Amino acid sequence: MEISHDIVIVGAGLAGLATSLGLHRLGIKCLVLEGSESLRITGFALTTWTNAWKVFDGLGVGETLRDHHVQIDGVIATSVVTGLGGHRSLQGKASNGDHEVRCQKRKTLLEALASELPDGTIRFSSKVVAIEESGYYKLVRLADGTTVKTKALIGCDGVNSVVGKHLGFKKPLLTGRVAIRGIANFKEEHGYGNKFQQVFGKGYRSGFLPCDAKSIYWFFTWTPSTPDEMVLDSSAKMKQIVLRRLEDGIGNPYLKNVIETTEVENIDSAPLGFRVPMELIWANISKDNVCVAGDALHPMTPDVGQGGCCSLEDGFVLARCLAEALKTRHNGEDEDEEKAEYERIVSGLQKYANERRWRSFDLVTTSYLVGVLLESDNLVLKFLREKVLGQFLGGLLLKRADYDFGKLCVT
Repeated sequence: MEISHDIVIVGAGLAGLATSLGLHRLGIKCLVLEGSESLRITGFALTTWTNAWKVFDGLGVGETLRDHHVQIDGVIATSVVTGLGGHRSLQGKASNGDHEVRCQKRKTLLEALASELPDGTIRFSSKVVAIEESGYYKLVRLADGTTVKTKALIGCDGVNSVVGKHLGFKKPLLTGRVAIRGIANFKEEHGYGNKFQQVFGKGYRSGFLPCDAKSIYWFFTWTPSTPDEMVLDSSAKMKQIVLRRLEDGIGNPYLKNVIETTEVENIDSAPLGFRVPMELIWANISKDNVCVAGDALHPMTPDVGQGGCCSLEDGFVLARCLAEALKTRHNGEDEDEEKAEYERIVSGLQKYANERRWRSFDLVTTSYLVGVLLESDNLVLKFLREKVLGQFLGGLLLKRADYDFGKLCVT
């Protein structure tokens, strides 16, 4: 069976849903192919910074999401070695509006974006197995035998992107670090306030921040030093490793209780990988009528909290660039409109790629370097971390979130 859609997006994650909703707001239909049977709710929660809230407001879902998540008013970063640290407000004026930081449950966020799309926009259980050329079109072959013919193909299909492979992207590199994440659900209000609290040193970084009055999201990243720590085959084992590690330093008096409260089914882990920054400079972010966005483009470590936010930016910018291309018409009577439309799409995707290349490079590089600084055993880096980083980490996080990526409207 063959079906046709002007725009096909592979992946119903943050980038895919932001792109599709942006296109919908601009009056353009698309089809989202999702390999899973339902929305992929992994990772429990994510921190959404000022730039993400500009996307949400631009897409018309900001107020809905604010109703479910408390605003984080400050960050406290403390060395587990010296007990020294710093506090930074996460409120106030930014160059592109007011700062706003909240920790969102991933399920609530994805469902809020998906609920705004027309029925039938997302096609679940649609695994892409091949991509082929057909003149000005791409043919997307699915595992169930369906072929989808499209004028523009967008890969938002994660770190192992089929579309990214089609464009020539390499697999992300592993850092050797691992992240364990969880969410603690309290029966009553937790009473820990609205701060983002972090501890770092002795080879790890950990912290927590509230999603709402009764739930707290936490994380623990480190470089395993023994074979036993490399094999995380159960959530109970993950929990034990984190609690054991946290006993070795000054730490945070509340963090241990948050983790102890977490049910094992609400804990998971993943190796941390990243795109080699220089690959973003020379790679084909777009080629012909195909491009990638989100983790398919810029997988990064979580050390500045911008992986998901950057994916949302991608979708916002991409929707605008595609809409500009598809809504433009030439008046020449002898012009081949099919060819002209193809060339406009190619140009629009190239414009998107040019806008996102250096932004992605900056965030991938900064995240990686901050992670190295936070967990390294190098004497110079340890000195900088213990004496300096706690004072400046909050400012660095705010600076990376204060970014102008424009409006959704098409001029």
